[in-house]
Amino acid sequence: MSSMSNVAGLSKYITTFPKTRTLIFSMIFLSFIAGVMIFLIQSITELTLIEDILFGGAFGFGVFGISSIMSGAISQQWISSMKGMNLKMKHSMLLSLISMGILILITIVGSVISALFNMDLLINSILFGCVLIFAFTLFVLWSTSKLGFFKSSFISSFQPMIVLAMLIVTLFLGNVESIIEFGILSLLIKTIVASIILLLAIYSFIKVIESPMRKNLGVGLLDLVSLFISHVNEGTDSLETVFEEIGEPIDTLVGILSFKTNDKIKALFLSPCVHPGPIGSAGGSNMPTILGNSFDNFTMVAHGPSTHDFNPVSTNELKKIETSVQKGLENLNYSEKASKFVRYSKKNAKIGVQFFDDNLLLLSTFAPYGSDDIEFGVGLSLMSQSKNRCNVKNTIVVDCHNSFNKDKGRVLPGNPEVFQLLDTIDKIECLKPSTGIKVGCSEDTSLEGLDKTNGIGDSGIKVMVIEIDGQKTAYILLDSNNMEIGFRERIFEEIKDLAIDEMEVMTTDTHSVNTLSNGYNPVGISKQDEIIAYIRKLINEAIEDMENVEVGATVNRIEGLKTFGPNNSTELISTISSVVAVSKIMAPIIFILAILFVFIWIFYLPAI
Repeated sequence: MSSMSNVAGLSKYITTFPKTRTLIFSMIFLSFIAGVMIFLIQSITELTLIEDILFGGAFGFGVFGISSIMSGAISQQWISSMKGMNLKMKHSMLLSLISMGILILITIVGSVISALFNMDLLINSILFGCVLIFAFTLFVLWSTSKLGFFKSSFISSFQPMIVLAMLIVTLFLGNVESIIEFGILSLLIKTIVASIILLLAIYSFIKVIESPMRKNLGVGLLDLVSLFISHVNEGTDSLETVFEEIGEPIDTLVGILSFKTNDKIKALFLSPCVHPGPIGSAGGSNMPTILGNSFDNFTMVAHGPSTHDFNPVSTNELKKIETSVQKGLENLNYSEKASKFVRYSKKNAKIGVQFFDDNLLLLSTFAPYGSDDIEFGVGLSLMSQSKNRCNVKNTIVVDCHNSFNKDKGRVLPGNPEVFQLLDTIDKIECLKPSTGIKVGCSEDTSLEGLDKTNGIGDSGIKVMVIEIDGQKTAYILLDSNNMEIGFRERIFEEIKDLAIDEMEVMTTDTHSVNTLSNGYNPVGISKQDEIIAYIRKLINEAIEDMENVEVGATVNRIEGLKTFGPNNSTELISTISSVVAVSKIMAPIIFILAILFVFIWIFYLPAI
């Protein structure tokens, strides 16, 4: 999860922008203050303090403020007309504000140096700042708007051009000799040459870091970045087009546990070996809700053994899971036999076991120790060993995914955790099922006061209580991506006074909650008391809802599910890692040298 979640964590920088009017006011205020500071630092007039403030503020607003506001407004319109992506008015204004801030900072530093060493660096400082914000804007637009190099270059030049035009106008109005002495031709030539130097640096850098992705996966890095931002910012499904290009079909499994009354299915408990990722609403990220809503009855969609390798490339692929479940239900044999819920442990591994006729439900967790996704191959081993242990027909494995530790990775073949799970299975006592099953269900998907910022997705909280031989076991499922360490244990402690004998708390591992707060966002970081209150209420409602049922279970195959796949998923992560590694070396070399050349060209070459 960590690699994908690190990417998801970038979304907080995309979704939290100030309002447009706030940004415009900031530009007006900062440009006025900057102009006053420049005039006071350089002491370029013999006016009074009040006049310096008025004229300096007018200079700053004219050169920095007006140009930045105009650039923010017009650039957004141009990008929209060119069919570019991701740039709303608030984004465009923020980009102009940041660029203006860079320009102001460089100009003030130049003014301070001029005052200390009796030099005249004001115009050159503004020119140097204009070239840098041109390069900065080009890098941002080319990386995120999917416009292409030349269109991005054209739009990026707009703000620096207006700044220089306003500078010339104010200098003509204030002091004609200064602009004549500097030379308009010199200003233009210096600007063009310096811009070309930075253009070549950016073009070279982008092409070098983009080539591995395009070569290995056939997708450009900038395309991927643009579509990712578009998905997080606007909720578009355009990111799925890239996933479909790099995806590969797999066969996997879905565990099905069905409880029915005399005339209809009362509840479904599903455990698909499909990962609900990668992020937001893309691919299978909201699978627990989409799949759960595909059935008319109460449905819990737990987290089966699977990693990001098994992320569906699009929401359309989830239909294949639904189809597999429907086929499994058609051939299901029901029985009134089930065993009590029993828990076993070995070192850090814990397994909750309940037999349903000749089938076994197995809930695995490492709580209170941290863990992440159990790999599909490991899940197959657990199924195989448990079937041999107790001679059951099917084993439904659930990864409870309820104890988050960002330093703990996936449970992969060869990890000590795998053998802890296998050793725990060897301790299972093969109980003989009893006759008579009662089931009660309750859910709350609205959860007033709780939402994705608290780590809870669209399916909210679901509870199913199963009674066998007088033992009531509560299966508690939160639509969340893992759980804060210790929260499971606190839930156990807070609800032990209810009329239940055993319980387990699970999360769906939905990645729909990963677009807000941060990349991980496990449930329980905030509002634990409110969540526990809802769980208590739902358990009581489920107990009141209990009635006699029959149970059927099977594990059905899902064929041809198009996912990231073990090959492409690994390729994607390794390629991104290599790009990051190369960028750490290349970026400082390329851009420091380019900026150094530009600095020398602007400040040390004589006027032409």
